[in-house]
Amino acid sequence: MDAGGLAGLRLPPELSAAEPAPRRDAVRLLVGRRSGGEVTHHGFRELPGLLRAGDVLVVNTSRTLPAALDGRLADGDEDGDPEGTGGVDRTGGRTGRTGRTGRTGRTGRNGRARGTDAPRTAPDGGPPVVVHFSTRRDDGRWVVEVRSPDGRGSTVRGPDGRSGAEVRLAGGGRLVLEHPLVPGADRLWVASVRVPDVVRHLRRHGRPIRYAYTTRDQPLSAYQTVFGTPSADGRGSAEMPSAGRPFTAPLVTELVSRGVQIAPIELHTGVASAEAHEPPYAEPYTVPASTAWQVNAARAAGGRVVAVGTTAVRALESAADRRGRVRAAHGWTELVITPERGVRAVDGLLTGLHEPEASHLLMLRALSGDGLLSRVYAEALRGRYLWHEFGDVNLLLP
Repeated sequence: MDAGGLAGLRLPPELSAAEPAPRRDAVRLLVGRRSGGEVTHHGFRELPGLLRAGDVLVVNTSRTLPAALDGRLADGDEDGDPEGTGGVDRTGGRTGRTGRTGRTGRTGRNGRARGTDAPRTAPDGGPPVVVHFSTRRDDGRWVVEVRSPDGRGSTVRGPDGRSGAEVRLAGGGRLVLEHPLVPGADRLWVASVRVPDVVRHLRRHGRPIRYAYTTRDQPLSAYQTVFGTPSADGRGSAEMPSAGRPFTAPLVTELVSRGVQIAPIELHTGVASAEAHEPPYAEPYTVPASTAWQVNAARAAGGRVVAVGTTAVRALESAADRRGRVRAAHGWTELVITPERGVRAVDGLLTGLHEPEASHLLMLRALSGDGLLSRVYAEALRGRYLWHEFGDVNLLLP
């Protein structure tokens, strides 16, 4: 994918945020405005003064799952279904279809190298692995990635998968790889998971997916946002909707007191939804009727719709018609937002700083244009802003 004016950008390793800030809202905020092309520096706590009454912040309420689970490859397949689940998670959702991807890369959201602690509770058996649970399909099966621990607290690309390969899971149960998510690609697999309730099993035995640049494990609470609420169908995100992380309850209260509205959407992210140079694959999302009404009413009254995170943009744009009018929607989205397609329902975006190869930069270019985005990222490098989920944030305004 064309990175535009950021093609030559190189991110120094020391600008990867290795741990959370002492306070969630103690991160920096870099603001770029399309109208004048200026770029200004702020603290995140200044956000209420940068928005105005009548604006709508659209936030993702998906909660992060402890989606990394230790296991061991089995030497051979076993007959039977000891858990009595028929080989699939029977807590599956209701609508939609599976995603499609041709990815073979090794990086996660924003192009980040993925890492997690070496197995600590894996069952006895063959070689140790770490399973990243990405997305639960509507048929109860899961999209997963099987990775190998590297002995230094991170993971590397796992062993080549094969149909019928079995992984014995920490805490009991097993999964069986059925087929690649996309023919010819062997990183992401569709798997049947032989436990009665996968999400409950992950909550008991899993941990958050961790990246190689972080210094240590963090509790699951560090990967949740103030907006996170339990999903009606039990789904969650494999990776944190990180643009919402700096918000605190007092800051949200101040925003509302100033006349800024908060409107929820739900989009559950997978482990490979922003691979380097590759579009995100299908993800389940919901835009409530109340949010559609808020967005349409605000734009009709001259207010601005500011998405908190690229997930919120993807959900809203998936629910918008060609005129930008948003409708209630529920299902799966494969939408890729590019400068050629443009945005229809969103005026601004609050997001983290993305790797130069990340496909999300196409979305940012659609919102801001190449010139402003290049200035923003040049200023971020000059100002030593921090990247990734625990890092600083960027606000793009009209």
